Amino acid sequence: MQKWYVMLSKSDCKKIKMVQRSKKVPMEAKKRAQILQDLDETGGRVPESIPVICRKRGVSQNTVIYTRKKFAEDGIEAAIFRKKRAIPPITPKITGDVEAHIIATACSSPPEGFARWTMQMIADKIVLNGVIESISDEAVRLVLKKRNSNPT
Repeated sequence: MQKWYVMLSKSDCKKIKMVQRSKKVPMEAKKRAQILQDLDETGGRVPESIPVICRKRGVSQNTVIYTRKKFAEDGIEAAIFRKKRAIPPITPKITGDVEAHIIATACSSPPEGFARWTMQMIADKIVLNGVIESISDEAVRLVLKKRNSNPT
């Protein structure tokens, strides 16, 4: 089994203290910072054992091992904080412009021969008008529900 060593420099210790004092840092990051302090071997210090750290910090052994490995391989930032997303989330298909068209259609008078708009009729009308490529009646319902509009 490979052993990853945790030797904190003065700047690392300073960063850990800043993380622990900050009110904007998630508890997960604070626990990882505390784990690194417990694993520190600087100056010949003997680190606490993994089971002791697990009980003391309320985490699993995998968390302690992963934090130590991440620190040894990628540094303190990677060990404490979560990795940023490489791919941004998918942009929503229904934008404010589409919502406006749905609400305007729902508030307009229904087609001839109908007493009121159905969700499917609104979805079909929006697609026919070229506002959006495709939309389900459920998506139309959710937009109207969110805006507290009712086609009846």
